Amino acid sequence: MRKPFVFLDLDDTILDFHWAERNALRQTLMKAGIAPTEELLSRYSELNRQQWELLEEGKLTREQVLLRRFELLFEERGIRASAPEIRDDYEYRLSIGHRFMPNAEETLKKLHARVHLYLASTGSAAVQAGRLASSGIRPYFQDIFISEEIGAEKPTEEYFRRCFSRIPDFSPELAMIVGDSLTSDIRGGIRAGIKTCWVNPQGKPGRSDIIPEFEIQNLAELPPLLEAVFNL
Repeated sequence: MRKPFVFLDLDDTILDFHWAERNALRQTLMKAGIAPTEELLSRYSELNRQQWELLEEGKLTREQVLLRRFELLFEERGIRASAPEIRDDYEYRLSIGHRFMPNAEETLKKLHARVHLYLASTGSAAVQAGRLASSGIRPYFQDIFISEEIGAEKPTEEYFRRCFSRIPDFSPELAMIVGDSLTSDIRGGIRAGIKTCWVNPQGKPGRSDIIPEFEIQNLAELPPLLEAVFNL
């Protein structure tokens, strides 16, 4: 029996991006002489998410996202700081260190010999390279698809076409994408015609316009799900 093709998102699916984001932003703001209050950190996170969703919709470029999130934050709060300098320092700090999501590393160890594992991420290439090196998980994947390197963004069909074209003997009916983002991972998988699994650890409400085929709260649930779906 052929092994299935499983695409895993990185941020907040395998590695805890929320933790990394807050640590990197706190250090960056402190270095710039800006008090990293909880309210400011939370507002940045909200603005950041909004800008990435605009990128997914094709309304912003990647470069605009990386700069605009800081420009909007500083404008709102009346902060006088260089958005490009803050962006560069933040991106550097974000690329250092990692923390796994619950059961993520154990799940990769269980799956990598049983399925074809691929990493599918929209994060910045330099940042993800640092996080992959720190976590040591690159050997688990047969290929790594970073939007910036692929030349197309999730959730576009073009992104998935380019991924699929690099996989020998790829079969969409044997493929599934697993990730925490409805707008990026799940919407992209639906458009690409592959199975979708939403990782929803906090039990957030879904969306009527983006419906995943499967939903789990913890990556420990993924191996038995794949066994049932693909008869492993």
